[in-house]
Amino acid sequence: MSTRLSLFNSPLLLGFDQFERTLDRIAKSSAEGYPPYNIEQIGDDGLRITLAVAGFTNDDLSVQIEDNQLVIRGRQQDDRSRVYLHRGIAARQFQRSFVLAEGIEVVGATLDNGLLNIDLKRPMPEPKVRTIKIERPTAQGDEAAGPRTIDVAPDRSEG
Repeated sequence: MSTRLSLFNSPLLLGFDQFERTLDRIAKSSAEGYPPYNIEQIGDDGLRITLAVAGFTNDDLSVQIEDNQLVIRGRQQDDRSRVYLHRGIAARQFQRSFVLAEGIEVVGATLDNGLLNIDLKRPMPEPKVRTIKIERPTAQGDEAAGPRTIDVAPDRSEG
């Protein structure tokens, strides 16, 4: 039996179990090698994922968002009317997934010269600061339930 060491096992990291499951899913799917892809930064808030899908048509490809994952699938159909003397380019299928951070939007997808470009927009985070008021519990008959002044002057009665 092996014990798994978690990066999120600290009591200071609360609510990160979904993030940890996402990292596990990414680690398992990183062995996929086809199709090759690039991820580019486009401007301040844009990303572009480019997949090399030579031989695929628009009808062979699908781009979907499932939960927080961008899933690209490709499936080529064999042309039964062709007679191959040598077949070095096989009709194949693939599925490539990318986990999207919260707020990432898919702007669009284009297929051009064997490259599938998927444009994403990353919203710029707005800094959020919220002050939490600290209140004291009030006991019945407690005269000090209201504001108090603390005297920090040295006690001069000694001496």
